[in-house]
Amino acid sequence: MRTLAQDARALVAATADVAGNQVAEARKRLAAALDAGKEIIGRAREKAVEHAEAADEVIRTNPYQAVVIALGVGALIGFLAARSCKRSACAQD
Repeated sequence: MRTLAQDARALVAATADVAGNQVAEARKRLAAALDAGKEIIGRAREKAVEHAEAADEVIRTNPYQAVVIALGVGALIGFLAARSCKRSACAQD
């Protein structure tokens, strides 16, 4: 994503001296899209940090419950994977 933004900025800079309504309009739309993308990424990053902090708080206040839930989820995934393996090529080994 960062490379795409850098390439877009380079394109905007390279076309700075090109005249024409279509080029100017395209440059404006590209700049607006870059700004919108930055905003969206910033908000997503903020929400991810908020959710990570909330999860950390829940785990710290209920450590045993978190361990039991993780164990249960792991056991469920293992059970489903073993069951899937029996039905597919894993059983043919």
